[in-house]
Amino acid sequence: MTASTRTGTHLSVLAILGLTHLLNDLLQSLIPAAYPILKQAYTLDFAQIGIITLTFQIAGALLQPVIGAVTDRHPAPYSPVAGMMFTLSGLVCLAYAPSYAMILASVALIGIGSSIFHPEATRMARYASGGRQGLAQGMFQVGGQAGGALGPVFAALIIVPWGQPSLAWFAVLALLAMLLLVWIGSKQSQISTEFAAMRARNKQDKATVRHAPLTIGVGLLVLTLLMFAKNAYGESFRSFYTFYLIERFGLSIPAAQFMLFIFLIAAAVGVLIGGIVGDRVGRYRIIWISVLGPLPLTVMLPYADLFWTGVLTILINLVMASAFASILIYAMDLLPDRIGLIGGLFYGLNFGLGGIAAAFLGSLADTYGVEAIYWFCSFLPLAGLLAWFLPRIENT
Repeated sequence: MTASTRTGTHLSVLAILGLTHLLNDLLQSLIPAAYPILKQAYTLDFAQIGIITLTFQIAGALLQPVIGAVTDRHPAPYSPVAGMMFTLSGLVCLAYAPSYAMILASVALIGIGSSIFHPEATRMARYASGGRQGLAQGMFQVGGQAGGALGPVFAALIIVPWGQPSLAWFAVLALLAMLLLVWIGSKQSQISTEFAAMRARNKQDKATVRHAPLTIGVGLLVLTLLMFAKNAYGESFRSFYTFYLIERFGLSIPAAQFMLFIFLIAAAVGVLIGGIVGDRVGRYRIIWISVLGPLPLTVMLPYADLFWTGVLTILINLVMASAFASILIYAMDLLPDRIGLIGGLFYGLNFGLGGIAAAFLGSLADTYGVEAIYWFCSFLPLAGLLAWFLPRIENT
């Protein structure tokens, strides 16, 4: 019997972590889901929409590595509860924002909340894995992806008919998440002790704790570049897909939001599959397949009709989303003693790189039209060739 089997995977903890991640990312996803409403109400252009995304995601990016590094040295099991308080306050402020400046301040609060949530929650998912890291990160991330997918649905069903003030109603979900996170925090001491004992027994894990600085540096650089390409493509959908569908195919806002929901659900399925399959075939292969693999589909997308746009959208995101769990675990294998830092860094990269991409793509859309975004982004999967330079380490 292996050490991981003796320790066991804490599925109930992982399930609750996934649920809190769902609630956190659902509340975040209300921001881009409300873009059509905000654009009309405040007469915004696409560049201003991109700046909203940039503000939200930079606020979420800058603090995450710092918080992760601090909690590596001083664990703070209840810090995600404090993060959810920021999210709640930002959501209520956004519901009643009287100006564009207040919109930016509101989304910054939500971004800060997310930056506090992710590092410690990522650590807890690793502790509860029982050695099945792909499953653990897959369950945790599928919650976030599912929450992100639900944002457009709530926008179509609630925000569109009831308007911007209805955003405040979702504060109830933030309160529910806070209660669940208090329970999660109460379990961390026990589960972290079990995880430490498992690592002490596992000779293979002990043998792979240290890597050369050059190996770590090259690995993290390549993973960062792969994340940028992946997130830039994903951000083209999260921020601009509804506008693309409305402009090119004449869809209504609710219909476009439903199409966005389908896209995001495909991401939720992809991230879980990628985590589970990565446990079996290795992270290296999954990264190759998931980043470079969608290239033929992304090249076809700008020329597809409505039906094939939907089909290609699902297939692209199903494959591309499978990369994130493998990228995160690969980074953790490079620095296994800095879980909080890696979690904060790579979730922070998710925010920061996506925000930079959104700002650039918004300016591109204002200059050349929203359809130009998908022609430009169709070549981004070529970045998957960079996986050739990933150092081959054990467990990957």
